Amino acid sequence: MSCGEDHDVDCGEILQRVYVFIDNELEDASTDEIRQHLEECAPCLDEYDIERCVKKLVHRSCGDEHAPDALRQKILLRLTQIRIETTSPGPE
Repeated sequence: MSCGEDHDVDCGEILQRVYVFIDNELEDASTDEIRQHLEECAPCLDEYDIERCVKKLVHRSCGDEHAPDALRQKILLRLTQIRIETTSPGPE
């Protein structure tokens, strides 16, 4: 994924590390780098928000249980589809 803007770190690299960022498991330098990128890049910030919401929803619904990867991927795919449907212009 890329927003088309020039950043110090590529959007794809940021999104690969966003899961660890959400869990506060990064060193300070990486955390600052991701935070700065999210401030500058709306598409990555949107993806981060989705990931954070999914994580909270799963945690709230499952308690200490972890969702299987297949379920997580299905949920993320559906959320992406819904977001595309709601942001796409309708027929004119």
